[in-house]
Amino acid sequence: MHSPVLDLRRLDDAFHAGAGLKQLDEPAQARALRYAKPADRDEFIAGRLALLDFAASLLDVPLERLVPDYRCPQCGPGQDHGRPAFTVDGGPAPLALSASRASGWVLLAAVVHPADGVRLGVDLEAIGQAGFEGFDDVALTANEKDFLASIPEQDQASQRARLWARKEAWLKMTGEGLRRNPAELDVLELPGLRDVTERELPDGLVAALALG
Repeated sequence: MHSPVLDLRRLDDAFHAGAGLKQLDEPAQARALRYAKPADRDEFIAGRLALLDFAASLLDVPLERLVPDYRCPQCGPGQDHGRPAFTVDGGPAPLALSASRASGWVLLAAVVHPADGVRLGVDLEAIGQAGFEGFDDVALTANEKDFLASIPEQDQASQRARLWARKEAWLKMTGEGLRRNPAELDVLELPGLRDVTERELPDGLVAALALG
């Protein structure tokens, strides 16, 4: 398993995000141009190029041999969203991939030469994003609410974000996304789902990884 956390603000310079737009495939270019804020557009471009560079380094192939092949369970292949993948020399690249961006950072994850059917999902969340009024009612199960109530108040914000990261990672792995009601998905204990704790995350961020 490979799962680096990268600073997109540095990658903006490393990948020359403005010029980097031309390195994206057409669906990703169109999505990048829909961002109203230049900083958001540059982060999106840097994140996509970071994933491309990540995949090429894992396979030890030149970037030019990889072609993005994003697939959405609803929309099919050739999208600007959905499960990330690449082809190499016309065939599927032997990678299970996932990526998530938050607060200027990107979390990448990959399994090289995965067994048939292996699916992967990661999510990176800013702690403050899960703190709005009414979040618990629309996002958490009764069991998860009880869990939050049982821990010290000063820990609840980070644990709330942790639960949301776990839900997002799981739903990316399954391909369901938010078509499934997150308030009906209990993620306190699911096989193959874990917090990203083996590395030091930037302050204010939590992350989760699902593999199945």
